[in-house]
Amino acid sequence: MRIAFLGLGRMGTILAGHLVDAGHRVRVWNRTPEATRSLAAKGAEVGGSPADAVGGADLVATCLFGPQAVHEVVLDADLAMPPGSVWVDISTVGPVVARASDAWADARGLSYVHSPVLGSLGPARARDLGVLIGAKDAAARATARSVVSVWADPARLVEYDDPAKAAVGKLVVNLSLAVGYQGLIEAVQVGRAGGLSTDEALALAGLPKTPFSVIAGMKGAALASGDYADTQFSAGLLAKDADLMLSVAAGRPLPALSAAFAALEHACRAGLAEADFSAMAFDAGLAR
Repeated sequence: MRIAFLGLGRMGTILAGHLVDAGHRVRVWNRTPEATRSLAAKGAEVGGSPADAVGGADLVATCLFGPQAVHEVVLDADLAMPPGSVWVDISTVGPVVARASDAWADARGLSYVHSPVLGSLGPARARDLGVLIGAKDAAARATARSVVSVWADPARLVEYDDPAKAAVGKLVVNLSLAVGYQGLIEAVQVGRAGGLSTDEALALAGLPKTPFSVIAGMKGAALASGDYADTQFSAGLLAKDADLMLSVAAGRPLPALSAAFAALEHACRAGLAEADFSAMAFDAGLAR
């Protein structure tokens, strides 16, 4: 297929690379052109602008920072995607922007699919991501499935007949990351207060079949070392997602999420927005 891929952050670069490796004709664009160099070396074409990148595409994939970026690059710019093409938005945007994107595409003779990924950079490189596919049109979902299957774990590919449901589903999964890690931080704080070391508390939290075992396996080493430089999912991205979650909840009390959001914002204000979200623990005094 002729695929335009807009947005080459950490995740977008990996996903676009998989499309090139799969034999698609890929034209990429990014706000900072330097990010296109590695993909150009793999054989991707480079567009000088979003409009240049999408010209002649059968499918346009966007992997942008969030709702504002989707508005700036696509909706507010009224990006001229080829009539009849499929727009697959991988960005985490929330249901409001998913519905707006669907209406925008429908008015222009396009098919809109919201297809966020579930997982971080390691699974992305291994082509082992969970993937959500949401679209009203079954044919558009099938087209998107043929593309996103390049990076999806088939057992964790979930489809909806509404793009807004896929948007909410992504937030539900990311809420479990934020709240789960905040809970792990607090569990270790209780352990430390009662005389356990950080390693001893993490060993208990990581025991098989305990509620914190998964998040302890993912982020326990970073919590213990205080080294958050291996960014798999940045604090800034998860803070943006947590803000979307609170917005979707429309004033409902979410104390666990609110605590996690406060920790994420604290890390971002301390200059750790580009660090891994395990930096939520940076000021908790838990490193060995």
